[in-house]
Amino acid sequence: MRHQRRLTEILRATRTHWDHQDVRPAVRENFAKVLKCQTLHLGAELFSSGTKIKVVPHTCKSRSCPSCGYRATLLWQREQWALLPDVSYAGVVFTMPNVLWPIFEQNRRLLHDLPALGTAVIQQWAKVTYGVHLLLMVVQHTSGRHLNFYPHLHILVSTAGLNESQGRWVGLLKFDKRALMHMWRYALIMYLRQALQAKILQSHLSAEELKAVFKTQYERWWDIHIDRFQSKSQFLRYAGRYLRRPPLAQRRIVEMTDREVRFWTKDTRTKQVVVTRCSLQGFVAMLADHVPDRYRHAVRYFGLLSPGLKPHTSAALFMLVGQVRRTRPRRLSWANSLQKYFGVSPLVDSEGRPMRWAGRLRPGSCLGGVDRRGLPDKAVASQV
Repeated sequence: MRHQRRLTEILRATRTHWDHQDVRPAVRENFAKVLKCQTLHLGAELFSSGTKIKVVPHTCKSRSCPSCGYRATLLWQREQWALLPDVSYAGVVFTMPNVLWPIFEQNRRLLHDLPALGTAVIQQWAKVTYGVHLLLMVVQHTSGRHLNFYPHLHILVSTAGLNESQGRWVGLLKFDKRALMHMWRYALIMYLRQALQAKILQSHLSAEELKAVFKTQYERWWDIHIDRFQSKSQFLRYAGRYLRRPPLAQRRIVEMTDREVRFWTKDTRTKQVVVTRCSLQGFVAMLADHVPDRYRHAVRYFGLLSPGLKPHTSAALFMLVGQVRRTRPRRLSWANSLQKYFGVSPLVDSEGRPMRWAGRLRPGSCLGGVDRRGLPDKAVASQV
């Protein structure tokens, strides 16, 4: 099995397990897109150099697709690099105890509020301690190293902020890890208690048992991580690993049989690479847990980067930090992005001649209309 198509082969072999009404619609939709990606099921574009014709199948654009997601991440990093000011940044990772993971797994709609909770904690701490507003960007992640359901937040936060009352940029903030942990713990536990009180929390535990769990977890230490980044590019590369792609890289899949999947991962305790065995059905079920629901953004912006505030403060912010405000770069076309990031010239034939767009094959109508060389037959060519 080819390295690049391992996920597709696994999804195809287990379609009866994920393509039914008991599975979330977002999972069925995204997995079906992955199976059709770069095939003639989605249609194709025709390019010609005069003597040769190339058929380029359409891609699925799904965030669960390894190839489509990777290209989308690179384009996102390019845009964010141009729009973010060149100031110092830190990365804050908010985690939660493992006994709370199943609660969010059974109540996925609560996941949408976690970025707002985490950024509210940081903004409140910065306002009280330094009297400033910060730049905040959140990448929400749900998977652990072993594909387990592990909800946590990766937050990009500026280490300097805007003091509106004084009209100046205040730099070199020192983050208090203990204070942030206490505030994050309080915010999340209160949120869960309110959800329980409103009777919107589903769990196999009773209400009294949930209250006991919340009380116990509120009294323990929670791990959070704070790292400083040398530049915004470093964080964008770091965040890009968690964006718009499956939680497991295809190169980590060692072997697939009729019964199981073997994939490797790094054990953080032993600092060694270990191989995990999992049934095909179990592997796909774990992947399905990390497919986001429809209309859920992979990245969310708060503080001075929030959509409502950014148009009014962006120009003043760049002026205060003494930098020229950049314009949003034009989105790279399909051909230009492949040339820039992968070193591939898709619009050049095997003899080095440039190719031009010659037509389009409609989805469905083109099935069976391409021979082994990728050239359309006469019946299909007449539809172009």
